[in-house]
Amino acid sequence: MDNTEKKPKGAGKSSFELIDSDKLRSTLPIKPGSVVIDLACGKGIYSMFLSEIVGETGLIYAVDLWKEGLLLLEEQIEKKGITNIKTLLTDASKQIDIDGYSSDICLMATVLHDFEEAGQADIVLKEIKILLKPGGCLAVIEFKKIEGPPGPPVHIRLSEAEVEKMVTRHGFVKKETVDIGEYNYLMTFLSA
Repeated sequence: MDNTEKKPKGAGKSSFELIDSDKLRSTLPIKPGSVVIDLACGKGIYSMFLSEIVGETGLIYAVDLWKEGLLLLEEQIEKKGITNIKTLLTDASKQIDIDGYSSDICLMATVLHDFEEAGQADIVLKEIKILLKPGGCLAVIEFKKIEGPPGPPVHIRLSEAEVEKMVTRHGFVKKETVDIGEYNYLMTFLSA
């Protein structure tokens, strides 16, 4: 079985139903025409939400190595006639087939802790830095460092300070941290 066919850790789960989507929308610098990467998108619930905001002139890259999740997203795209989501079956710790310095926003929704646990966070953050336009936004949603469920065990969760240290060492500048639900926070960073 090759790497693209195994189910990644956490695949199939989404934090979307746990967050305040209005706060997410108002915090992200997203508008019609934006180009957004939904990294490790799973079944693409965030991609579907963001596609409505970027509209016909925008584009969402739904990136994941979980083929089954992307197939489920492609079914939804076809059923709803959506034309602004492009799925990419790829490992985020490898080179992602998106033009460098072309994206406005990269969303990592409750996946940074998985990359960190796998020892891939630095590789992924370096790749994101290459894909974002100067001044582009990296948006990281993570579980608060409290006992669950929902979410991963507390020892795997990343505190706001851990996320900030991890991301800023790659040339990102912290913009803000927003509480977006009982279990989750959103941190935004600008690509310097």
